[in-house]
Amino acid sequence: MTMPAMPVLVFGAIFLLLSGCGSQPEKAQAQREHSTHEAISLRLLEHYQVWRGVPYQLGGMSRQGVDCSGFVYLAYSDLFGVMLPRTTQAQSKVGPKVNRSALAPGDLVFFRTGRRLRHVGIVIDQQRFLHASTRRGVMISDLDDRYWSARFWKATRPLVSH
Repeated sequence: MTMPAMPVLVFGAIFLLLSGCGSQPEKAQAQREHSTHEAISLRLLEHYQVWRGVPYQLGGMSRQGVDCSGFVYLAYSDLFGVMLPRTTQAQSKVGPKVNRSALAPGDLVFFRTGRRLRHVGIVIDQQRFLHASTRRGVMISDLDDRYWSARFWKATRPLVSH
């Protein structure tokens, strides 16, 4: 090996070591986020099993009947210890906005269902959300469903820690 090649090899080795150090914290952070998202998703699905099919009732706040914002209010309180406002309009102002493409479990999704009517649900994963439907009660729906995608208004992230 000639002398000029040695500094290049040393520089290359140092570069590889330093570049590898930067990716480890990012990888660990991504793994923590994935684990947190999975845990939130599982908790929401367990919560759904308890509330599944509970009928819609305007102003309802119990398993005898619940409306969309009441369901979200109770779910956040029970699952995360977070006290959200009671109405859909007030809930839509809590937490930073989130792009549709960056949704995570626990995010709130809002829809314009009428001229002045709004609807809210909780994201389970990139495709599905949990909510209290006026027709079918507490249920899971697909965000890409033609009805919901046409009415999507915005999303927020009240659980800022995830």
